[in-house]
Amino acid sequence: METKNQDRISELVEKQKDTYTSMADEIWGYAEPRFQEYESSRVQQEYLASRGFSIRADLAGEKTAFIAEWGSGKPVLAFLGEFDALSSLQQEADCTERRPIAGKTDGHGCGHHLLGTASVAAVDALKSYMEEKDLKGTIRYYGCPAEENAGGKAYLVRDGYFNDCDIAITWHPSTTNKTMGDDKFLANFRVFFTFHGISSHAAGAPELGRSALDAVEIMDIGVNYMREHMIDAARVHGAITNTGGIAPNVIPAEAQVLYAIRAPKVTQVKKLYERMCDIAKGAALITGTTVDIRQVAAYSNVIGNDVLEEVMDKNLDHFIPIGYTEEELAYAGKFKEVVTELDKEGLKDMIAHVVEKDKRKEVLDMPLLDFKLDRSESYGGGGSTDVGDVSWVVPTVQTNVCCYAAGTALHSWQAVAQGKASVAHKGMLTAAKVMACTGADLLENPELIKKAHKDWLEELDGETYPNPLPPEVKPGLW
Repeated sequence: METKNQDRISELVEKQKDTYTSMADEIWGYAEPRFQEYESSRVQQEYLASRGFSIRADLAGEKTAFIAEWGSGKPVLAFLGEFDALSSLQQEADCTERRPIAGKTDGHGCGHHLLGTASVAAVDALKSYMEEKDLKGTIRYYGCPAEENAGGKAYLVRDGYFNDCDIAITWHPSTTNKTMGDDKFLANFRVFFTFHGISSHAAGAPELGRSALDAVEIMDIGVNYMREHMIDAARVHGAITNTGGIAPNVIPAEAQVLYAIRAPKVTQVKKLYERMCDIAKGAALITGTTVDIRQVAAYSNVIGNDVLEEVMDKNLDHFIPIGYTEEELAYAGKFKEVVTELDKEGLKDMIAHVVEKDKRKEVLDMPLLDFKLDRSESYGGGGSTDVGDVSWVVPTVQTNVCCYAAGTALHSWQAVAQGKASVAHKGMLTAAKVMACTGADLLENPELIKKAHKDWLEELDGETYPNPLPPEVKPGLW
């Protein structure tokens, strides 16, 4: 399939690029954490309203969630955006040493200021293109809060906000350029286990106490033994969020541990979760305590779509390489030098996996990986995304686009520091073009939507959305 819309859509994005880069930089400055992205959400809502989109806000119990819509009828294309920041990653821009910003606590270490803004740009450009070509259909921008640690999209899915969509399109900032499949992400539950015991003097009357902290420790031991008997791809990691106090002569009456439980399929996560609930109950029985179990987030695995990935990959191929100035290459080179030694080793491992042997040295020396990886390549992974939940109810496609120096880890201060650079802006604008062109291709070739839907049903193979969020779980801070 030859695309004929790329030049025009590129022009439309470039025409508004100063607006988009300013928006991204403004959201970078707000750096608001999950469910508190009030200013970031407002900026995007006001812009899209000024461009003729209707706005629905405060959705699924999420104050900062919104949908901006333009057009009418079928098909309905959903473009997914995010804007939440990460805790403890406050960092001055363009600084190659750790330098937190006074008075700030959070930073955009995962590039969501770029992610959301690129999707805004995509629907903005696609609207103009549809008007010029008299294309029928509806386009939506979904402003999705709390991707980090809360899975905000899962609440929108559970409450039916994607039920009438035909296709969902998104992207993520990265150090590489690659159309993503379903093989990189793990399903994930976040669960608090809170133990309640009896406090007493640890020396004077230990027989009267029942230690909640002992229960947490015994649960951790039980989980460690469980690891021997779970699939290799599964991951379980935890943090003790309440030790019960700091006085060693007081038996803790309450203690708490938060676990992230991951596996390739959400059904596998659910089974691990059930086993861990039994471990917690056993730890409570051993220690004479009680336990409260509270699931606070769920991320489903991603359902891939070969038809959509092929369409998006052709557009990515058109816009890659991005092209950088000598100044941008030098800038990236400085940040490549300050990534951790472990991240440098990770870069070497990734290059060894995806690059031919005779070219590895050349690629390893590049400050920016300005080439497209084959979409069939699989490497790294282990993280989770709430895009997975969307992909269970609507055919979904996503791509990675380079926004950072080679070797930069997401969720790091180095990523935050590069978030306002021209390299990041170029990646964001490229992603906008790729997504808008993918949408235009689907609108101009509606048979592709039918093929994508058929492929999606085949991938599901009779399964339906497992809806892993219990009905009593609501969006909230924890």
